[in-house]
Amino acid sequence: MTPELNLLVWSAVLAFVQMLIAASGAQLQVGVPTLAGNREDLPTIRSWAGRARRAHLNIIENLLLFTILVLVAQIAGKTNGMTLLGAQIFFWARVVYAAVYLAGIPWVRTAVWAVSVIGMLLIFRQLV
Repeated sequence: MTPELNLLVWSAVLAFVQMLIAASGAQLQVGVPTLAGNREDLPTIRSWAGRARRAHLNIIENLLLFTILVLVAQIAGKTNGMTLLGAQIFFWARVVYAAVYLAGIPWVRTAVWAVSVIGMLLIFRQLV
C-alpha cells in the first residue's frame, strides 16, 4: 500500500474516532433513550459535544474530496513526493483541526482547515 493510501485509511480512522467522540458527547447530554429514538425532537447538542459533532461532519465533507484525489492519483499513477506531502499535510491538519475545534478556538480552527485544503490542492496540482 502506498503512503497516500495509508494516510487515507488513517483519515478514515480519524473520522471514526471523531464520530465516537461526538456520539459520546450527545449521549451525555440527552441520554441513550433519546438517541435511540427517531430523533424527531432531538434537543440541540451544545458545548464541546456540539463542536465534536460539527467537526465530525466537517471531516466527512472533506474526506470525500481527499479520497477522490488520492484514488485518482493512485489510478493515474501520478503519486510522487508532492502527493505524499499533500496527504501528510491533510491528515495532520485534520488531527489538529479536531483538537482545536473541540477546544473551541474559532480563528485557529479556520486557519488549520485552510492548511488541510492546501494539502488537497497539492495533490490536485499533480493531477492537472
